[in-house]
Amino acid sequence: MRPKRMNFLLPIRASAAFGFGLAAMLAVGLAACSGGSRTQIRIVGSSTVYPFTTAVAEQFKRKWTEFPAPIVESTGTGGGIKLMCAGLGAQFPDAANASRRIKKSEVEDCAKHGVKGLIELQVGIDGLVIAQSRDANFPSLTERDVYLALAANPFGKGPNRARTWKDVNPALPDIRIEVIGPPPTSGTRDSFNELYMLKGCNTEPAMKDLKKSDETAHKQICEKVREDGAYVEGGENDNLIVQKVSANPQALGVFGFSFMEENSDRVKDVPLSGVTATYENISSGSFPASRPLYLYVKVQHVPAVRGMREFLAEFARESTWGRDGYLARKGLVAAPEAIRRAGEATARELTAMDVSTLK
Repeated sequence: MRPKRMNFLLPIRASAAFGFGLAAMLAVGLAACSGGSRTQIRIVGSSTVYPFTTAVAEQFKRKWTEFPAPIVESTGTGGGIKLMCAGLGAQFPDAANASRRIKKSEVEDCAKHGVKGLIELQVGIDGLVIAQSRDANFPSLTERDVYLALAANPFGKGPNRARTWKDVNPALPDIRIEVIGPPPTSGTRDSFNELYMLKGCNTEPAMKDLKKSDETAHKQICEKVREDGAYVEGGENDNLIVQKVSANPQALGVFGFSFMEENSDRVKDVPLSGVTATYENISSGSFPASRPLYLYVKVQHVPAVRGMREFLAEFARESTWGRDGYLARKGLVAAPEAIRRAGEATARELTAMDVSTLK
């Protein structure tokens, strides 16, 4: 039996930027300019969030048989947000998965193209792991180790000459540095910069002082990755990185916890400062490289796209994203209960996010 639609079929909550009356008018305009309302929900964005959103899309189709299955594409966080923000109409995606929070500059780009309201849902938490083959036995790394191995210009002291991990830290193996990770368009790369490169860079007191005096120079020194083969861009497909790492015991790979869990017969994590990447360690925040995952939806598309309200309702259920929900079986770490409750209210009332908190 199809579930009832009660509670989640409420009009969009009026806000300073966007009210329901305006939403209704834009829905008419959206249909007119695109030749009719869209028949399918279209979602782009993060490869990390992709399997979770796909699972929700499959469950949504089973429950709400009158709607076609949503189209979910893996384009990377940055690329997905750019596509979503490019305009209104059936040719533009309705939503974007993101493995980092949307940036102020991206919201401003949305506004330039007429996209003036976004719904933000934190769908869960992920651990950004550095993984190794099951056949390897790489010891624990620190953020400083990772930075010294991969920075193009470590601490601004000249080009990186380290060739092996032992060159970085005498306690590490005497094997060639080879890390396969995401490209610059990926939200996972942004998270890698924040959770590994910046943290490692800032272990040097002079770098903290540099940030205060010259933030641009600090960013360049701390985030620019070497281009001599030590870091290999593996594309937006995290499964491809898993395959390459599992086939090469000397290579390390950067991807989300869920991909490690899904492929635990082939890869395992390298502990970070002695802490292993487990569900409990990520959930508690004791794993240093934990990050929130998001879904962004264009408010203006909700009244114009059939099934969008019901899809958001399905995503924001305890049986979906809770600790015992079906997404947990796919490796998603549940967000804290308070965040889940707030997300349920956001999905129910379709409340536009407060962009004043963005950076």
